Amino acid sequence: MSLLPLLHLAVALDGAGWHPAAWREPDATPDRLFTPAYWVDLARQAERGLLDFITIEDGLDVQSDSRLGPDERTDRVRGRLDAVLIAARVAPVTRHIGLVPTAITTHTEPFHLSKAIATLDYVSGGRAGVRVQVAARADTAAHFGRREIPRLTVEQLAEPDGRRLLAEHFDEAADYVEVLRRLWDSWEDDAEIRDVATGRFIDRDKLHYIDFEGRWFAVKGPSITPRPPQGQPPVAALGHAAVPYRLIARSADVGFVTPRDRSHAVEIVAEVSGELAKAGRAGVHLFGDVVVFLDDSAAVARARRERLDELAGAAYASDAHIFAGTPAELADLLLDWREAGLSGFRLRPGVLPRDLAQVIGGLVPELQRRGAFRAGYPDDGWPATLRGLLGRPRPANRYRRDVA
Repeated sequence: MSLLPLLHLAVALDGAGWHPAAWREPDATPDRLFTPAYWVDLARQAERGLLDFITIEDGLDVQSDSRLGPDERTDRVRGRLDAVLIAARVAPVTRHIGLVPTAITTHTEPFHLSKAIATLDYVSGGRAGVRVQVAARADTAAHFGRREIPRLTVEQLAEPDGRRLLAEHFDEAADYVEVLRRLWDSWEDDAEIRDVATGRFIDRDKLHYIDFEGRWFAVKGPSITPRPPQGQPPVAALGHAAVPYRLIARSADVGFVTPRDRSHAVEIVAEVSGELAKAGRAGVHLFGDVVVFLDDSAAVARARRERLDELAGAAYASDAHIFAGTPAELADLLLDWREAGLSGFRLRPGVLPRDLAQVIGGLVPELQRRGAFRAGYPDDGWPATLRGLLGRPRPANRYRRDVA
């Protein structure tokens, strides 16, 4: 029986799965990708596995095999539904699992996203979060016509001007999150009086201007949506290097990182911990991202990945570690990496729904047998919120006069 805290587990949902040929698997359902039922089924399956949350991928450009621009491939899944709207559709038919859609900070307005995520928190009964992501491609900027982003090569991104541009995008994202948080607090919890006898619905003194002034945003507030049930829905971000690690440390409640092995995980945890100390923050969860191909036999799992690579025309590569094996072998890896200081893992199923079913039916019971994962969701009430699942209390409102 493990004496360490229970693992946190999440799954990252993207199209037919993270392998580019996933949609061509015999048990894949590419004809359902743009239907509500597809996403509802995946979310319910994840909830049956008692997972903390699901994340839903999104973007502002058509998917591409290139990080730097569009491609002309026709043998890949292309097109996606809006992640926030998917989460809103899933929320009423789930009860416990957290819902964390991806939102792009570079070309959207924090005022709009603040009310969208607050609304999702109401619809889900306190299970909303958001994963913030930057979009630094020139072709993406052309969709909006409000700013110009230079078209850079991989080599140019490594040069001083390229690094400065990327750092600015992440600094903008940090300001974006700060605006989100202030807007969520711009209504005090008891601002709504709803007194029919006196005719007063709100106490206007408990709605606050946030008066945010920064390089990228000038937002007066208050929000048009009352404070979310969680007070502050959890914010997540993905990081691979120093600049996004600073965003995690400054702004996030959950950071997704991509260690290659246990020793690399130790290095990442130490680096993020250093950034947290500089930011004067603590208590950020770090989840290791792992792409998974799971079967009852490790040889079958590896053969399936190889067959998918052949269909795709190239060996699959990822920013995250790629694991092909049995659920028990994956449990060994996760528990080993946990010793590096990771509090959880976000698993990216190589093929949906097959690898998600293996996570739920194979990995979760294996971790439960080892005393490393919960046997059930907490009772209804505060602990059933996403913040509760993550062990985080509901924060006080920064604008309350007795809190300042």
